[in-house]
Amino acid sequence: MAKTTTNSEAVPGENERFEKLGHNCYAYSADGCSNTGVVIGDKGILIVDAQATPEHAQRVLAKLRDISDTPVKQVVLTHFHADNSLGAHAFEPSEIIASDLTRRMMDTRGRDEISVSKQRSAALLSSVPDNVELSEPSMTIASSMTIDLGGLEVRLMHLGRGHTMGDMVVWVPESGVIFAGDLVQETAAPYCGDAHLADWPRALDRIAAFRPNALMPGRGRSALDAAAVTSAVENTREYITLLRDAAEACVEQSLGLKDTFNAVQDALAPRFGSKTDFEGTLPFNVARAYDEALGLDQPQVWTLERVADLQDALNGIAPVGHEDVSTQPEEVISEEAVVEDQAAEEIEANEDTGDLVSESEFAASLVLDEGAELEDEAAAPEDEMALDLSADDIVEPEQGEPEVSGEANDDEVTDGLEEKVLEDARY
Repeated sequence: MAKTTTNSEAVPGENERFEKLGHNCYAYSADGCSNTGVVIGDKGILIVDAQATPEHAQRVLAKLRDISDTPVKQVVLTHFHADNSLGAHAFEPSEIIASDLTRRMMDTRGRDEISVSKQRSAALLSSVPDNVELSEPSMTIASSMTIDLGGLEVRLMHLGRGHTMGDMVVWVPESGVIFAGDLVQETAAPYCGDAHLADWPRALDRIAAFRPNALMPGRGRSALDAAAVTSAVENTREYITLLRDAAEACVEQSLGLKDTFNAVQDALAPRFGSKTDFEGTLPFNVARAYDEALGLDQPQVWTLERVADLQDALNGIAPVGHEDVSTQPEEVISEEAVVEDQAAEEIEANEDTGDLVSESEFAASLVLDEGAELEDEAAAPEDEMALDLSADDIVEPEQGEPEVSGEANDDEVTDGLEEKVLEDARY
C-alpha cells in the first residue's frame, strides 16, 4: 500500500553529526531532519538552510557555539520547503536570503506547504502551530551574488530549476565546498513533488562543473571528497532520470496513475529502495512525474485535499484528477485531450501565482544580457543562456586549507558576479 508519510522509524534529531567539510565550512545533520550548513568568516557566520523548527535550529546553534561565538549574519534558504526554513529566525540573522522564485513560491504555496508537511512529517513538525509565520526572506536575488564574511568569500547562485523552481546553491571557492540543498541526495531518496524533472539534470551538470572537494546534500551524510561528490550527483541523476523515463513510458502506454505508480516503484526499488524515506516520497514523486509526462510544466500545488485524493487513487479507492473517466467508461480518452484538460487545471490551480516561467523563458535565471547566447552552443541546450560565473568558480581548489589574509567589510554584498561565460564547460 502506498503511503504519503515519511519514515516513522526515524526519530528527528537523533544521531546528530557536526562535520567539517573544508576550511571554515561545516555541516549539521541528524536523523529525520534536513541538513544545515555553516560557513564561518572573521566577522560573520552564514547559515545554509535553517531546520524545520526553532527547537532544532537551537540544536545547531549549540554545536556551532562550541567552535565559534561569531554572530550569524545571514541565513540562506535554498528553497521554499518548510523542513528547511521554519527555524530561520532562531538564528537571529541580519538577513534571510532566498531566490526571487523561492520568495514567489512561498507567497503562493507556502501556507499549503506547511499544512502538507505537518501531515507528511508529523514527528518532525509536531511543535509547529497551524498559524506559524513563514520565514520570509528579507533579501532575494534573481541569479547570483557574492558575500564577504570577512576573509572568506561566499557565492550564492540559482543554477536552474530542479528540486523546485527556485533552488539556490552556496559555493565557497577557497574551500572547494558546495552546499547543494535538495538538488542532491545520497543516502536519502530525492523528493520530487515540486520538481522540474526534465531540467534537474542540467542543474546537476552545473554543480559538477565546480568540481567540489565536498558537498552537503539536503539530507543525510555529506560527501567529503571529490569521488563521493561525484557519486552523490550521479546517484541523484540516476534516480531522477529513471523516475522521469519510467513515468513517460507509462503515459505513452496510456496507463493510469495507480498502474504508473506500481511500474515506477518496480523500476526504482532495486536500486533505491533502501534509501531513507524511499516509500514516503514515492507517491509525490510519481504524481509529479506523471503530470510532467502529460505536459504540465508547472507542478500543481500540494494541498491536504490533493494528498488525500492521491492516497485514495493509489489505494484503488477513487480516481484522482485526470484519471476521472467514470462518466464515460467505454470511451478512450486521447493523450492530447488529457493534456488539454490538465493545462486548464494547471491554470486554475496557479491562477494567483502570476506568470510562472519555464526553463526556456528564464533560461535558468543565469543570464549575461537579455537574449545572450552561449559562446559554445554545443556545450548546452539550444535555448539555454550563459552561466553567470567567473573563471574562479570552476578552477579546482588546491589541496590544503588556504591562508586567510586582508581586511574585509562583513556587510559588503556585491549583487551579481563577474559577467563571463563558462569557458570549457565540463558538461
